[in-house]
Amino acid sequence: MEPVEPRVFSNRYELTHLIARGGMAQVYRARDRELDRPVALKVLFTELSVDRAFVERFRREAQAAANLSHPNIVPVYDWGEDNGAYFIVMEFIDGRALSAVLRESGSLPAHDVASVGANVAAALSFAHRHGVVHRDVKPGNVLIMADGGVKVTDFGIARAMNTEESLTQTGAVMGTAAYFSPEQAEGHGVDARSDIYSLGVVLYEM
Repeated sequence: MEPVEPRVFSNRYELTHLIARGGMAQVYRARDRELDRPVALKVLFTELSVDRAFVERFRREAQAAANLSHPNIVPVYDWGEDNGAYFIVMEFIDGRALSAVLRESGSLPAHDVASVGANVAAALSFAHRHGVVHRDVKPGNVLIMADGGVKVTDFGIARAMNTEESLTQTGAVMGTAAYFSPEQAEGHGVDARSDIYSLGVVLYEM
């Protein structure tokens, strides 16, 4: 993590460090002044904040994740807007992304692969039972905690399975290509099976 110039969102969340940069947002470590605890703050890129479609995606990420309370899913605490910048407040995870672990160590022992896979599967199973497809299952969205726990994060392109409205227009593709299911790569509608396919790719990579 690299230190950043202090900025306070909504007179409550004070940025301290940059954690990561994704496709549509940057993630910071911040301090929740009211509860005096560290949190992760995901801030939508400024150039995307003027795009109503992206803002809607961002809002739905917060809504989808906030409704999922499970030990293997990173909880969302809050979301809002500050001077045109949209943000989501999440639990701060003391750990590393599985992608970083794999870059450093290469393939993992079979018992570790089974453990991580089972935890991710538990998170996805819970989300699917509540009508949410993750749609971007990949090592970068699997966090390995310092105590060995596993949490899935970033429901940024998830959508409720029981709604007719979809943020994916015909022919549009969202997600990370290397982990796509065939139907997702072709821009078709997806369901829980697409997440299982992507998890299979992650298991193979591990």
